[in-house]
Amino acid sequence: MSGDNVVRSYTLFRRCNLGGWTPIKDLSDPNIQAVAKYAVDEHNKQITGNLVFVKILKGKEQVVAGKTYSLTIAAKNGGAGTKNYEAVVVETMRSHHFGLQSFKAL
Repeated sequence: MSGDNVVRSYTLFRRCNLGGWTPIKDLSDPNIQAVAKYAVDEHNKQITGNLVFVKILKGKEQVVAGKTYSLTIAAKNGGAGTKNYEAVVVETMRSHHFGLQSFKAL
Protein backbone atom coordinates (compact mmCIF):
# COMPACT_ATOMS: atom_id res chain seq x y z
CA MET A 1 0.00 0.00 0.00
CA SER A 2 1.41 3.40 -0.92
CA GLY A 3 1.91 6.16 1.63
CA ASP A 4 -1.05 8.15 0.25
CA ASN A 5 -3.38 5.16 0.57
CA VAL A 6 -2.26 4.55 4.15
CA VAL A 7 -3.01 8.17 5.03
CA ARG A 8 -6.43 8.01 3.31
CA SER A 9 -7.30 4.74 5.08
CA TYR A 10 -6.26 6.13 8.45
CA THR A 11 -8.22 9.35 7.85
CA LEU A 12 -11.35 7.36 6.93
CA PHE A 13 -10.89 5.15 10.00
CA ARG A 14 -10.61 8.19 12.30
CA ARG A 15 -13.64 9.88 10.68
CA CYS A 16 -15.79 6.78 11.15
CA ASN A 17 -14.48 6.30 14.69
CA LEU A 18 -14.68 2.54 14.16
CA GLY A 19 -14.73 0.77 17.48
CA GLY A 20 -15.13 3.99 19.46
CA TRP A 21 -18.29 5.39 21.04
CA THR A 22 -19.88 8.43 19.38
CA PRO A 23 -22.63 10.53 20.98
CA ILE A 24 -25.96 10.35 19.13
CA LYS A 25 -26.70 13.91 18.08
CA ASP A 26 -30.35 13.55 17.05
CA LEU A 27 -32.21 11.52 19.67
CA SER A 28 -35.49 12.21 17.83
CA ASP A 29 -34.26 10.39 14.70
CA PRO A 30 -36.92 7.76 13.84
CA ASN A 31 -34.28 5.00 13.63
CA ILE A 32 -32.95 5.79 17.11
CA GLN A 33 -36.51 6.01 18.46
CA ALA A 34 -37.18 2.55 16.98
CA VAL A 35 -34.11 1.13 18.75
CA ALA A 36 -35.27 2.56 22.10
CA LYS A 37 -38.83 1.31 21.68
CA TYR A 38 -37.50 -2.12 20.70
CA ALA A 39 -35.40 -2.19 23.90
CA VAL A 40 -38.43 -1.47 26.11
CA ASP A 41 -40.66 -3.94 24.23
CA GLU A 42 -38.04 -6.70 24.33
CA HIS A 43 -37.41 -6.10 28.03
CA ASN A 44 -41.16 -6.39 28.66
CA LYS A 45 -41.23 -9.72 26.78
CA GLN A 46 -38.28 -11.09 28.74
CA ILE A 47 -39.70 -10.29 32.18
CA THR A 48 -43.42 -10.08 31.37
CA GLY A 49 -43.26 -6.40 32.27
CA ASN A 50 -45.41 -3.44 31.36
CA LEU A 51 -42.98 -0.57 30.92
CA VAL A 52 -44.11 2.17 28.54
CA PHE A 53 -41.47 4.08 26.57
CA VAL A 54 -41.46 7.84 27.32
CA LYS A 55 -38.31 9.29 25.72
CA ILE A 56 -34.58 8.94 25.15
CA LEU A 57 -32.50 11.05 27.52
CA LYS A 58 -29.08 10.41 25.97
CA GLY A 59 -27.35 7.92 23.76
CA LYS A 60 -24.16 6.84 22.07
CA GLU A 61 -23.33 4.37 19.34
CA GLN A 62 -20.38 2.20 18.40
CA VAL A 63 -19.64 0.82 14.94
CA VAL A 64 -17.83 -2.52 14.78
CA ALA A 65 -19.39 -5.38 12.76
CA GLY A 66 -22.76 -3.67 13.02
CA LYS A 67 -23.86 -1.04 15.52
CA THR A 68 -24.14 -1.10 19.27
CA TYR A 69 -26.39 1.48 20.90
CA SER A 70 -26.16 2.50 24.55
CA LEU A 71 -29.27 4.50 25.43
CA THR A 72 -30.55 6.11 28.60
CA ILE A 73 -34.32 5.77 28.37
CA ALA A 74 -37.17 7.17 30.47
CA ALA A 75 -40.07 4.73 30.86
CA LYS A 76 -43.23 4.47 32.97
CA ASN A 77 -44.39 1.39 34.81
CA GLY A 78 -48.18 1.51 35.07
CA GLY A 79 -49.32 4.23 37.47
CA ALA A 80 -45.85 4.62 38.98
CA GLY A 81 -43.69 7.56 38.03
CA THR A 82 -41.12 7.67 35.29
CA LYS A 83 -37.80 5.91 35.91
CA ASN A 84 -34.58 5.90 33.92
CA TYR A 85 -33.05 2.79 32.39
CA GLU A 86 -29.89 1.99 30.48
CA ALA A 87 -30.35 -0.25 27.45
CA VAL A 88 -27.66 -1.73 25.22
CA VAL A 89 -28.91 -2.91 21.82
CA VAL A 90 -26.87 -4.55 19.05
CA GLU A 91 -27.89 -4.20 15.39
CA THR A 92 -26.37 -6.70 12.96
CA MET A 93 -25.02 -5.12 9.79
CA ARG A 94 -26.34 -7.54 7.19
CA SER A 95 -29.80 -8.36 8.49
CA HIS A 96 -30.48 -5.18 10.49
CA HIS A 97 -31.94 -7.29 13.31
CA PHE A 98 -31.80 -5.97 16.85
CA GLY A 99 -30.70 -7.87 19.94
CA LEU A 100 -31.10 -6.60 23.50
CA GLN A 101 -27.80 -7.08 25.34
CA SER A 102 -28.79 -5.48 28.62
CA PHE A 103 -31.54 -3.42 30.23
CA LYS A 104 -31.17 -2.11 33.77
CA ALA A 105 -32.67 0.49 36.06
CA LEU A 106 -30.47 3.46 36.91
